[in-house]
Amino acid sequence: MPRDDVEAYNELCCYTLSLGDPAFIHQHVVDAFAAQHADEHTKPIGLTFALVGLYLHLEKQFSGKEVQRAHMTLGKRKQRWPELDLPRDRGSMTAADVMAATPGVERDRAIDAWCASVWQEFHPNREAIAGLLRERGII
Repeated sequence: MPRDDVEAYNELCCYTLSLGDPAFIHQHVVDAFAAQHADEHTKPIGLTFALVGLYLHLEKQFSGKEVQRAHMTLGKRKQRWPELDLPRDRGSMTAADVMAATPGVERDRAIDAWCASVWQEFHPNREAIAGLLRERGII
């Protein structure tokens, strides 16, 4: 993982955590970064939760707080997580691209665009994620 991207992610986390916004957009940053940087060593729960967050945010318009609640519901019981494919490409945007946007509305929109670029690459996993959420009564 490029050092610059990790530094940009850390700066972006500071930005989103300092907002104190009730929607808690920080969750979307965590999910986009986790999915974008997942590899064969990533625990299945980590990738699943990241993709659940992206799916719920982008396709069901969940806020970060609502995504957190979904994560808590999923984590209440031990289960086997779905087998997910790791695409070669992980999105055209990175945390560094988001940090290049002007703080405020522009940067917040860039977070959404970053999430969308990552989710687009993971889209072949959509049915596995949606099925899990249906099974658990979240959607």
